[in-house]
Amino acid sequence: MHDWLYVEDHCEALLAVLERGRPGEVYNIGGNNEFPNLEIVRTILRSLGKPESLIRFVKDRPGHDRRYAIDAAKIRAELGWEPRFRFEQALPMTIRWYQTHSLWLQRVRSGAYRDYYERQYGR
Repeated sequence: MHDWLYVEDHCEALLAVLERGRPGEVYNIGGNNEFPNLEIVRTILRSLGKPESLIRFVKDRPGHDRRYAIDAAKIRAELGWEPRFRFEQALPMTIRWYQTHSLWLQRVRSGAYRDYYERQYGR
């Protein structure tokens, strides 16, 4: 299980911490959207009209956690921040973003961005 959080919610939470958080304090940022990875993959495939036969299972790595959950009660109580987007609305928006930014995705997949960072910043 993972706690899924839409990118805009994450950015807004970071801004809330910067603007209203207490210096040195730790605030967990969570989406209150816990779903297993396999459910996410199946939802994405359905939305793209793709078959589940595309799913490839891999061996779990040693020490793999079964659940990644976040207790975001503190940021909610102290800073009044809560995610605006539910998973059901955020996932389709995320899929559309990737569909309309295919050139960006190709560059990430090719590793070209690594060359850029090496040229700019060295190893």
